[in-house]
Amino acid sequence: MTSAQLRRAAWAAGAVILAGIAILTADWVIASIRAPRDDRTVKALQQKVKEDPAVSAKLDAEQKRITDARRARRIRDRAVGWTLIACSAIFLGAVKRLIARSAPKAVEMSRIAAPISTGKKRKRKRKTCCGAHAHDPAAALDLGFVDEAVAQHGRGREAAIPLLQAIQQHYRYLPDEAMRRLCEITDITPAEIAGTSSFYGQFRSTPVGKHIVRVCHGTACHVAGARQISDELRRRLKIPEGFDTDADRMFTLEEVACLGCCSLAPVLMVDEHTAGRLTPATAAAALEEVEEKEPA
Repeated sequence: MTSAQLRRAAWAAGAVILAGIAILTADWVIASIRAPRDDRTVKALQQKVKEDPAVSAKLDAEQKRITDARRARRIRDRAVGWTLIACSAIFLGAVKRLIARSAPKAVEMSRIAAPISTGKKRKRKRKTCCGAHAHDPAAALDLGFVDEAVAQHGRGREAAIPLLQAIQQHYRYLPDEAMRRLCEITDITPAEIAGTSSFYGQFRSTPVGKHIVRVCHGTACHVAGARQISDELRRRLKIPEGFDTDADRMFTLEEVACLGCCSLAPVLMVDEHTAGRLTPATAAAALEEVEEKEPA
C-alpha cells in the first residue's frame, strides 16, 4: 500500500473507532437510566398481580420487552466491540508502517546534512555531557581504531553490536564522528546504530568521566539515605539536571540497583573501591580522596 492509502486507512479506522466508542457510551448511559425504571415497573406490576391476576399478562409482556431489549443491547455491544478490535488493529498497523517508512529517511538525512558543495568540513558545536566544557576532545578524535575494529569484526550488519562494544571500550563512549565513520565503511545504517545503541543500556552517547562513581539505590541503601547522598554529590560536582558527568569530566555519577553490600548501606563505589555506612558528608570526602591522588 502507498503512504496515501495507509493514511486513508488510518483515518477511516480512527473514525470508526470514535463512532464505536460513542455507541457504547450512549448504550451504557441509556441502560443506566432505563434499568432502575424497568425494575420499578416490574415491581409495581408484580404488586398489582397479587391484587388482580388479570394483570399477569401485562407483567409477562413487560418482562419480555425488557429481556429482549437487554439481549439486543448485548448483541449490539458485542458486534461493536469486535468492530473496535478490528479497526484498532488496522489503525495501529497503518500508523506503524507510516512511521517505519518515515523514520529511516529522517535518520539518513541527519547523516548527510553537512554541506559538501564547498569541499570543506563545517565546524559545529557538540552538546557535551554538561554542555560547557573548555574543549572538545572529539575534535581531534583518532578514527583509526574504527577501521581496525571493522577489520576485526567485519562489515556486515550482524557485526553491529560487537563493533559498538569495541568502540565504546576504546573511546569510553560512542562519539558521533566514530559512528559516521562506521556507517561509511560498513553496511550498517545510521538507523540501525541509533536503534541498537538506544536499546542497550551499556552504550553511552556522551563522554564519560575519568572515575565512575556508582551510588547504590537498592532497598537497604534507599532506606538509609541513598537519595540524599546522590543529591549531595551532584551538588558538590555541579552536575546539571539531566546529565551524569561533571564539567571537568573527572567523575561520572551513576545510580545502580545494587552493589551487593546491603550490610554496609548506604554504599557507593568509586571505580573498584567501595565505601559504606556513608553520610552525605563522608560520601563527598570519598571523592576528595580520589581528587587528592590525582597528579597536579
